[in-house]
Amino acid sequence: MIVRILGEGQFEVGDTAAAQLDALDSELDAAVEAGDDVAFKSALSRSVEVVRAGGSPVPDDSLHPAEIILPSEDADVAEVLRLLADGQLSE
Repeated sequence: MIVRILGEGQFEVGDTAAAQLDALDSELDAAVEAGDDVAFKSALSRSVEVVRAGGSPVPDDSLHPAEIILPSEDADVAEVLRLLADGQLSE
């Protein structure tokens, strides 16, 4: 599975990392819906760490459609809502 971290690049992750990301997705969704920056930043940080630790960087000259797009690690809920409204968190 290909995962993009905005501002950082793409990573190929295996099934274990993909399962971990799937579990964290509900935490991210709930935090965004609640406007809870603390919970969001915690879940986002863990998600980014899963990708970095369990993934292999995809070379810059080899772009593939990402199945998951994560905002940059320093993003907050307001920024994510703007990105979603602009369509920048979907491919």
